[in-house]
Amino acid sequence: MARNPRKTAFLGLAVIGFVTFAACRRQPPTSSDDARPSAPVSAELIQEADHLYAGRGDLMKVHQAIVGLRRASITEGGNYEVAWRLARLNYYFGSHSTHESEREKAFREGIEAGKLAVKLQDGKPDGHFWLGANYGGSAQDSVLGGLSEVEEIRHEMETVIKLDERYQAGSAYMVMGQTYLQAPLLLGGDRYKAVEYLEKGLRFGPTNALLRLHLAEAYLAVNRKEDARKQLEALFAMKPDPEFIPEHNDAVALAHKLEDKLK
Repeated sequence: MARNPRKTAFLGLAVIGFVTFAACRRQPPTSSDDARPSAPVSAELIQEADHLYAGRGDLMKVHQAIVGLRRASITEGGNYEVAWRLARLNYYFGSHSTHESEREKAFREGIEAGKLAVKLQDGKPDGHFWLGANYGGSAQDSVLGGLSEVEEIRHEMETVIKLDERYQAGSAYMVMGQTYLQAPLLLGGDRYKAVEYLEKGLRFGPTNALLRLHLAEAYLAVNRKEDARKQLEALFAMKPDPEFIPEHNDAVALAHKLEDKLK
C-alpha cells in the first residue's frame, strides 16, 4: 500500500507513535494488579503484534498485526494490553493509508479500542493517548471541523499530561500544540498557545523529531522564522532512533517541505 502523502499532524504519534512518536524510547508494557491476566493466546498475539509493529514501515505488517489483535480482543475482550495496542495500530494504519475508506475504518476502530482501554485502566496514559490520537486522525479528515472533536482531543491529551507529562517524549504536549495550531479560530484555535504547548513538550522530547517539526510549523505561523529554522536544523542533525525510523523519515520529509517556505 502506498503511504499517504498528506501525512499530517496527528502522527504517530508514534504516530504518533506514536503513534507514536519519533525518537522516544519504547516503553515497557504496562500492567496492573487489578488487570485481568492474559490468556496464553492473547499473550502470544500481543508479542507477535509488537514484532510486526516494529516493522511498521511496511503497512501490510501493521494490517497483519491488527488482524491478530482483533482475534485477541474476541478471545479476551477485557484485556487492556490488547485494547491500547489495537488503538495504536489503527492510528498508524489510518494515518498512512491513501484510501479514504480504510482511514475512516481504522480511526473508527481505533477510537473504540481506545475507549475500551480507558474504561479498563482509566489511570494509565496509553489508552488516553491513543484514543486522542485516533480522534485527531478522524478529525483531520474533516479538517477539525467540529467543536466536539477538538474538545475530545484536548480532554484526552490533558489527561495524559496529568498522568504522565513525559509520556512518549512529550507527545501529549505535541498533540495539544497541533490541535491549537490547526483548529479554526472559531473552534478555539490559537497559534500562540500552540507554540506554548510545543515548547513545553520539548522539555521532555528534545530528540522527538516530529515535535521539533511541529514546533517549527508553529514558529512559522507566528512569524518567528529564525526560530523555525533552528528547529529544522536540529531535526536534520539528529541521529534517528533505530526503533523509530518510519517516524523520523516522516518528520524529515515534511521538514524539507517546510524548509522551502522559509526561503
